[in-house]
Formats: sequence, structure tokens, C-alpha cells
Amino acid sequence: MDPFALRKLGRSDLQLPQLGFGGAPFGNLFTIISDDEAEATLQAGWDAGVRFFDTSPWYGRGLSEHRIGRFLRRQKREAFRITTKVGRVFTAPADPVAFANSQRDWPNGLHFEHRYDYSYEGILRSYEDSLQRLGLNRVDALLIHDLDLANLGSEALVSAHLAELATGGMRALEELKAAGQIGAIGAGVNRIGTIPRFLELIDLDFFLVALPYTLAEQPVLDLEFPLCEKRGVGIVIGGVFASGILATGVVPGATYNYHAPTPEEAEHVRGIEAVCARHGVPLASAALQFPLHHPIVASVIPGGFRPEHVTRNIASMQHPIPDALWTELKHEGLLRADAPTP
Repeated sequence: MDPFALRKLGRSDLQLPQLGFGGAPFGNLFTIISDDEAEATLQAGWDAGVRFFDTSPWYGRGLSEHRIGRFLRRQKREAFRITTKVGRVFTAPADPVAFANSQRDWPNGLHFEHRYDYSYEGILRSYEDSLQRLGLNRVDALLIHDLDLANLGSEALVSAHLAELATGGMRALEELKAAGQIGAIGAGVNRIGTIPRFLELIDLDFFLVALPYTLAEQPVLDLEFPLCEKRGVGIVIGGVFASGILATGVVPGATYNYHAPTPEEAEHVRGIEAVCARHGVPLASAALQFPLHHPIVASVIPGGFRPEHVTRNIASMQHPIPDALWTELKHEGLLRADAPTP
């Protein structure tokens, strides 16, 4: 599979390479890396052909945007695609010393507090702040970020912020798109049930789906993806390795959707590994290529924090996979029968 072949993103005019780069590791997700390591990883990806980068103000509280922007602003703007996210506004902490000594979400992240803000003014503030951190005067798409129960903590807050988005923030996004400042409007989702809730209230061009559509599980095939297909909504896939286990296999320390795998989950992945081995296909290759067989999926965006991570992902995308592998996975009950495959 060609990593850099372009696909149209839903009903928007934006075209994305099939393989992009997820910028969460540059916010020090799980592993602290230096600016030089981030730079070397980006350079290796660029030299190998990577031209689509996704980030967020939340990743490292601005650190990922700074690192990616530092690299991209030295490239020709028309040569790449960059997407970032909105929904949080960052400010200097009221007590910098106490904040520096507190337990924070991102190790060695930047020292800024945040508030959730999906209002008209909040979306514009988030967008403009991202441009400053990136050092770019436009991005290709904006995504509504973390408007869900897991992040907000209560159903009352979710409902309030959804209303805030529908009555204010969405107007800001639509104005930016109409003015040509962004090419598409999306939302990031990590859990089942979020997509229908969004589409009941607002029209979106795409969703960034992390975890509910991987080689290990495909629950979005029940409702979410058919709804997106009907509405002309595109999909970008994050979390393609289910937080790691679909890249490494079942090894000590491997995580499945950010937790230690249950015995059943580990057995399921071992079964997939065995089928891949019988066909001479690395597990990571099957995991990366599988989502792209769905007609509404435009791109997959694995992360990485070392040059070899990026070049390995490119090689995994290019590894040939016989149709018989997908057939056997379905026959063994390891992959849903209705999952699109060759």
C-alpha cells in the first residue's frame, strides 16, 4: 500500500496522504523526549515522504505544537498538511510555583493552565493561539477536542459544552472555513456513542477516531461508520496500534487501549499474530493497513518519538498483504465478517 497516495477527506475538498504523523508523543506522552529528538524524528519522516501532521494544544500543553511548528515553518507551506484542535484555552497559572510543583498530565509539559471553552470567542482564541505556537498563518483543518464524559467529568458539563459549541463555537469554525482559513472541520472521538451525538447537533466534515476501529476491535461498524457514510463524513484513524500492542504483539509491558490487556484481549491479539505469522506479514503492517480498506477512511496517523519509529511505519505500510490473511482472520473469528477488506 502506498503510504503517500492521496485520499479525499469526506465531503471536504481536503486531500490527505494515507499515512500521516500523530503529534501526541511530541508532548511527552508516556516518554520524555528532547527538542533535538523531536527534530530528528520529524526530519526522518520528512526525508522519507511524510507530509501530513496532526497535533493539538493539549499535547504537552502547547509543546507538541511548538516542536512541530519549529520544523514545518522551515518547509514550503504548500508541501504539507497540518491539523490541530480547539476546545481548550491556555493561560499562565495564577501561582506559577505551585503549578510547577503539582502533578501534571504531561511530564515536562509547558507551564500553562487550561479551561475548556467551546464558545465562539473560545474557539477563535484557541485557533489564533495555535497559529502563534506553530508559527504558521493557517492550518488545513481544525478538530473539536475532548468534548466527552471522560475529559469533562460529568454529563451536565458535556451537555453544556455541546450547547455552547452548537450555538457559538460552530459558527466560528464555519466562518474560518468560509474564509478559506481552514479546509475542513472535524472532531476527535475516543469512545462509542460520541459520533451520533455530534451529528445530531452539527454538521462536520470528518472525525478523528482513536481506538474504536483497529485490527483488534471494530465496534463503530454497528452505528457510527454507517451514519458517517450516509452523511458523507470522512474518517482519520488515530490509535491504530491500540496504544501499542498491535505494534509489538503480546510482550511484557504492552498496553491495550492504554491498559494492561485482559487475558481475553491478550489471547485475541495472539490469535491475530499467529495468522499474520502464517502469511509472513508483520502484525504492525496488518494493523496499519486494515483501517484504510474502509471506504470512508482517508488516513491513519500513528505517532513516534524516534526516527526509526517513523521509517518503520512507512515500511509497514508498504509491506504486501495477501487477501488470504484477511479471509483467515474472519474465518477464525478474529476480525468481524462485515469489516471491509480486499
